[in-house]
Amino acid sequence: MKDKLLLTGVIGTIIAALCCFTPILIILLGVVGLSAALGWIDFVLLPALVFFVLLTIYALVRKNRRSQQGNSDV
Repeated sequence: MKDKLLLTGVIGTIIAALCCFTPILIILLGVVGLSAALGWIDFVLLPALVFFVLLTIYALVRKNRRSQQGNSDV
């Protein structure tokens, strides 16, 4: 469970990308009857996607640095 941050970043990126680039969220909100809430999608999903991509990159860099520090001790 050391890579919890990486897992969170990857899962968040996948979910945000699916909602941004496919009409999954639009269809789900339309079925439930909340299609009036679709006006805020662009203001929430794109920053969320950017945030989760940056979180994934940060976690990968952190994991890489940790593995390099572990290798230098040997």
